[in-house]
Amino acid sequence: MTSFIDTPSIYVDGNFRRAAKVTPIVEAATGTHLADGPCATEADVDDAVAAARGPAAAAWAAADPRDRAAALKAFANGLRTRAERTATLVSRENGMPITLSRLVNGAFPAILVGYYAKLIAAWEAEEIRPALIGHTIVRREPVGVVGAITPWNYPQALAIMKIAPALTAGCTVVLKSAPETALDALIFAEAADEAGLPPGVLNVVPGDASAGAHLVAHPDVDKVAFTGSTAAGRRIAAECGQLIRPVTLELGGKSAAIILDDADVAATIAGLRSASFVNNGQTCHLSSRILVPSSRYTEFVDAVARLATELVVGDPLQDNTEIGPLVSAQQRDRVLEYVELGISSGAKLVAGGGIPKDRTAGWFVEPTVFADVDNADRLAQEEIFGPVVTITPYTDDADAVRLANDSAFGLAGTVWSPDTARATDIARAVRTGSIGINDYQLDIQSPFGGVKASGLGRELGPEGLAAYHVTKSIYRNGPAQS
Repeated sequence: MTSFIDTPSIYVDGNFRRAAKVTPIVEAATGTHLADGPCATEADVDDAVAAARGPAAAAWAAADPRDRAAALKAFANGLRTRAERTATLVSRENGMPITLSRLVNGAFPAILVGYYAKLIAAWEAEEIRPALIGHTIVRREPVGVVGAITPWNYPQALAIMKIAPALTAGCTVVLKSAPETALDALIFAEAADEAGLPPGVLNVVPGDASAGAHLVAHPDVDKVAFTGSTAAGRRIAAECGQLIRPVTLELGGKSAAIILDDADVAATIAGLRSASFVNNGQTCHLSSRILVPSSRYTEFVDAVARLATELVVGDPLQDNTEIGPLVSAQQRDRVLEYVELGISSGAKLVAGGGIPKDRTAGWFVEPTVFADVDNADRLAQEEIFGPVVTITPYTDDADAVRLANDSAFGLAGTVWSPDTARATDIARAVRTGSIGINDYQLDIQSPFGGVKASGLGRELGPEGLAAYHVTKSIYRNGPAQS
């Protein structure tokens, strides 16, 4: 066990300090106490924001981009050397299967930091554009102090999607991670400390909703970057709107998997194994509404039900586990309430629906499939955030697009067909921020984010870096010169 687990700590202005307030961390697979985690107070948040506006942090903003790139490469190396420990810790905190955790919590953070470090090394802060009279210097400057608020489901990946581009742009960051995953957040602090990042450039203050609200409203925060529920996102958007403060919001989803009438059953089911059940269903971009052509409905209902019963449910630290526990008793009970809602609505339960008989400890729910679900029902319209999928029939391609778009959300989705040109035309018609053809994987070089109730702004790719810059136009009369 590392020191910050033995002694609950926050990381402010380049120093670890004992947390004045703690919260119990419960291991998802056993329901037993794992450790006491830090729970930042409003005073802690104030200190972190003050550090982020300090002189060393100001020097970071003014540094040559190539110097920042070198520091970020050292930071990435620190994350890389801790990858296995990070992955294991997250799996114990939130129940993520370890094979997935090694990718998204272990490997991904270092990869993304390295990507942005490479991007910024060849970057120019200013561009000269000819104007009707003279010319204009278009200058990109760091937005300033960033308040990053992240959830528990992909804690390392979702945090680094904010930390990496913000630091690359020359911003400073106050990370407020979720209380359920308060422990692994301090690994960012360890790696930053080892890399020699200037004090105040990255501050880590895990905490509850009150700490997050205080950070959002803090007068010295220049931008907020949030991933979480749509309900919380609306409150943050309202506060940032009142303050005229830029905000990036990556929120909930209820995405559709459109299975076309020429889809191969085996290939489609192999893809849905991840696209519809990844991370125990605790995934915002999950294809949790499966739309199936009426002509092949029974065939695919049987296949999806069979998939659900074949998924390996078990200890998240075992390599063969595909479905681990949910993050908490509260989340498990919420998912089971939706199962009861589905049964009472008249939907047909064709797989799962309860707690596995051999998993009475921890927060497990069986992979669950409902067929004959009306797209207007709550089961198909609300984000469940557990291993529960719905199946709804459609008549033709136009009807499939209509059903996919009949949602308050617009984050992701998938289309399944051997005819990629036809599938791509369907994908173009779906109103969503991202969509996959015969698969769904985020690409670090391409923007990710939602429309409608799924959020504002984009992360990843050059667009993710641009989100942490503000532009300034300097108009000059006369010939262009440096």
